[in-house]
Amino acid sequence: MNAARTLATARRVLLQLRHDPRTVGLLLVVPCVLLVLLKYMFEGQPGTFQRIGAPLLGIFPMIVMFLVTAVATLRERTSGTLERLLTMPLAKLDLLLGYALAFGAVAVVQGALAFGLSLGPLGLDPEGPAWLLFLVAVADGLLGTALGLFVSAFAATEFQAVQFLPAFLFPQLLLCGLFVPRGQMAPWLAWISDLMPLSYAVDAMERVTAGAGLTAEVGRDLLVVGGSALLALALGAATLRRRTG
Repeated sequence: MNAARTLATARRVLLQLRHDPRTVGLLLVVPCVLLVLLKYMFEGQPGTFQRIGAPLLGIFPMIVMFLVTAVATLRERTSGTLERLLTMPLAKLDLLLGYALAFGAVAVVQGALAFGLSLGPLGLDPEGPAWLLFLVAVADGLLGTALGLFVSAFAATEFQAVQFLPAFLFPQLLLCGLFVPRGQMAPWLAWISDLMPLSYAVDAMERVTAGAGLTAEVGRDLLVVGGSALLALALGAATLRRRTG
């Protein structure tokens, strides 16, 4: 690993994003629009938005970051950019960490916008510390970034990268406890849910919304989410091919 090369990679990715307003709009605007739609879908049921608004504050950015990161990384590979970069003295982990830093910075901005919108105009009122809710939301975005970098190594086209969204994230979305408490699921489904990082992200959001501070349970949930992101980056570096063909 080399910090200078990692930072140079992150700077290059951010410069590319700056000249791609459609991707920036997708990353920053779409999660906010989805939260607004969710708020007014349940306008006559304010308690429903208070219950599911906080978990979705992390889930929506995570899904968007996963999709954009996977497609953007694959585009670098299919265009030959990635192969040219890896002919230089640049470690694969340096490259992925550079992408993670760049998209992680976007995830922080994305989380701040969605968080400010939810707690401001949309009226989400968590009983726990607001800063902790923001921290979990950003961690979810970083997890989506890391998972997107990981799955991009297994796709040959952008369409295949998009196909990983229903195959990789939708099962987590269904089993994370957002729709049905995990304790009420069939035992084998609850066991699978315990292996999925999104379950711990939703648990952390729900605990903070219910009034918990930085308790041992919330800390454990954050460690699982952060550890899953680091594991995805390590596996992504191990599976990244130096050649496109």
